Amino acid sequence: MEIESLVGEHRTELTTRRGELFAWITALLALAGWLILELAWQRTLPGVPFLTVFLFLAALSISLGNWMDRRSRIRIQPDGIVFDNGLRHAELGWGEIDQVQVFDSQWGRKVRVLGDKAHFDFRTLGEVKVQGQVKGKLGFAQGESILQLILERSGVKEIEHTGNGTYYAR
Repeated sequence: MEIESLVGEHRTELTTRRGELFAWITALLALAGWLILELAWQRTLPGVPFLTVFLFLAALSISLGNWMDRRSRIRIQPDGIVFDNGLRHAELGWGEIDQVQVFDSQWGRKVRVLGDKAHFDFRTLGEVKVQGQVKGKLGFAQGESILQLILERSGVKEIEHTGNGTYYAR
């Protein structure tokens, strides 16, 4: 594969934030219900505070995931690859990549790139379909090409293929 066609920065497909909005609305409604019961001097079941905290943590987790997805970047350079998502920054030269793990999933393939001093994960392009219609895309549009380039440039070879995925190493 010619590296020149992939040199530069690649970003993930942007997904809708409707699920995140729904999670925050649900958490706020649970909090409102809990506060109303407390202010009315009604005894609340122990599950109400637990559910409220759980919904807030779920909404926070979804927001963090969306934040990281929107900042995920892969930069292909002639001498290596750079990954950044706001929380993780990894720079690996082609010769520093020791292992690549590829897992099939419902929405694109999950790729884990491992080196001695850094590692990162990314997802190839996946489509979310509902009743046969594409409702959204996620992952890197050039993800399959990036994966092939990593496999070629790093010199890793397939060492194991299981039902869960494929493992490449030096």
